[in-house]
Amino acid sequence: MNVEEAYKHWSAQYDTNQNKTRDLEAISLRETLNDIKFENCLEIGCGTGKNTEWLLTKGQKITAIDLSEEMLTIAREKISNDNVQLLKVDINQDWTFTTEKFDLVVCSLVLEHIENINRIFKLISEHLTKNGTVYIGELHPFKQYSGSKASFENEEGKQTVTVFTHHISEFTSLAKQNGLTISEVKEYFDDGNTTSIPRILTLKFTK
Repeated sequence: MNVEEAYKHWSAQYDTNQNKTRDLEAISLRETLNDIKFENCLEIGCGTGKNTEWLLTKGQKITAIDLSEEMLTIAREKISNDNVQLLKVDINQDWTFTTEKFDLVVCSLVLEHIENINRIFKLISEHLTKNGTVYIGELHPFKQYSGSKASFENEEGKQTVTVFTHHISEFTSLAKQNGLTISEVKEYFDDGNTTSIPRILTLKFTK
């Protein structure tokens, strides 16, 4: 199922169904960015606002974008703050939604849905301030190698969302090509069991 259509149907249950990937990525983001303070954040893939509310405790202004209007509707019900702008944006298109630069860019569980991530890295770098920080949290490619994909259940059965596999080396090499420096790479495991396949990959870059 294409990404926009999938999240249209998934939105009603996204916050309430069992979802280890959603929950562990939220933990990883909070751990990775615990000490950060920012002035202007771009949150790519804000969804229902699962991380937006927490990010507000760390900075001043957030531009939170998502492809799904239905997910954004839920986020708007949760978040009423003049410092948060919630916008429907397809990041595969030209980034006409902003002319600003950001000292923090957050990208959560998004890049697996994008085929050409080089262009996304380029645009992120262009919109990042000098010494700015980029956080990326993704379903670990090792999980994808084992057959795991973003999916949900509805009345018609299991629905699988369109995804693409990006290797760790792809993330790191594209970041470097676009002027970003790796400052941290971490893996997060279900129940902290480091003998299992890691579920979440996080990467932090600076410019």
